[in-house]
Amino acid sequence: MTKKIHINAFEMNCVGHIAHGLWRHPENQRHRYTDLNYWTELAQLLEKGKFDALFLADVVGIYDVYRQSRDTAVREAVQIPVNDPLMLISAMAYVTKHLAFAVTFSTTYEHPYGHARRMSTLDHLTKGRIAWNVVTSHLPSADKNFGIKKILEHDERYDLADEYLEVCYKLWEGSWEDNAVIRDIENNIYTDPSKVHEINHSGKYFEVPGPHLCEPSPQRTPVIYQAGMSERGREFAAKHAECVFLGGKDVETLKFFVDDIRKRAKKYGRNPDHIKMFAGICVIVGKTHDEAMEKLNSFQKYWSLEGHLAHYGGGTGYDLSKYSSNDYIGSISVGEIINNMSKLDGKWFKLSVGTPKKVADEMQYLVEEAGIDGFNLVQYVSPGTFVDFIELVVPELQKRGLYRVDYEEGTYREKLFGKGNYRLPDDHIAARYRNISSNV
Repeated sequence: MTKKIHINAFEMNCVGHIAHGLWRHPENQRHRYTDLNYWTELAQLLEKGKFDALFLADVVGIYDVYRQSRDTAVREAVQIPVNDPLMLISAMAYVTKHLAFAVTFSTTYEHPYGHARRMSTLDHLTKGRIAWNVVTSHLPSADKNFGIKKILEHDERYDLADEYLEVCYKLWEGSWEDNAVIRDIENNIYTDPSKVHEINHSGKYFEVPGPHLCEPSPQRTPVIYQAGMSERGREFAAKHAECVFLGGKDVETLKFFVDDIRKRAKKYGRNPDHIKMFAGICVIVGKTHDEAMEKLNSFQKYWSLEGHLAHYGGGTGYDLSKYSSNDYIGSISVGEIINNMSKLDGKWFKLSVGTPKKVADEMQYLVEEAGIDGFNLVQYVSPGTFVDFIELVVPELQKRGLYRVDYEEGTYREKLFGKGNYRLPDDHIAARYRNISSNV
């Protein structure tokens, strides 16, 4: 049986997501991000293209490292202004039936008790089409604005995230039994109190007695995504993630991450096949090679080096305005970094430019050689990038048997792992909290 490729649209509730400067492009509608119709139209388009999910990135701080100022980010719309992604999901779910929604939320700033309720609510309202991209955040400006007095180092943020997920798992998986809600009209019993349990969590970071406020949702626990590629991030992914958003643009890098995370997963008693691997990809496609190159050249005219330097500074902590072109950061010169950023390419991800056949060839090659399961598709202009992909690349992938023709029924987890798999598998760490009443 041919392995089907999973495709997510990679988006953000803002003007400038990844391709900085292109908000000015005449075909780009990203300025409509505050219009709910923009999002419902996008969701319907993606469902027409049989996409698995809309993956919503997020930040809760501002990029203020470059030139030691926030001004470049603000002036050029580098992920600011940015609105809350959670608020979009109910409306998009209402106008679709199958498209799932993977939403980014940080474990560093808000309490797990409230977050668990939000995720359960969305899982109910979407009928099991919700996923959570777990991040630990990295922007100092976010720490300041959330009033964090003790700044946690990188690895300790993952320690906190481990406990955060433990609390959520206890609430989602163990607090309510499956048959707790009985709706007994005659005896006026909606829920059997004996089947709702406190979790009595007491840890280093959180004290949560419980119980959970929500009855069990279709998936109980949302599909868990993770995107950090540091040593500690990969360990976290191996322990928790059902889907991993990988960094890297070539087979060697992607295959290293895939093999490493799958190997680590075995240490936690997990079946490595219970983790789907996604790579980022940027696609500029035309009916002919020349048409694709015309689009690339059109996008390049609006590409902003300053915007990308601001984004780079926030992501890495390096203010390149302080360096000369001959200075080195690691093994690469600052001049090389700036030169690379001045050109329109995939940056962190693979860039594929050309005909539908060429794009499909390159996607198929990455899946087969790197062992990945799918892609998060980055857009340059909205909705044009997705329209082109759906009209030109999707039919080519379908012709090869690499992409669904119709949606499978069921929850998002079932669409990823097969009919009947609407709950986390027994080998996932969360499964230990299912009989919480006998463990506390």
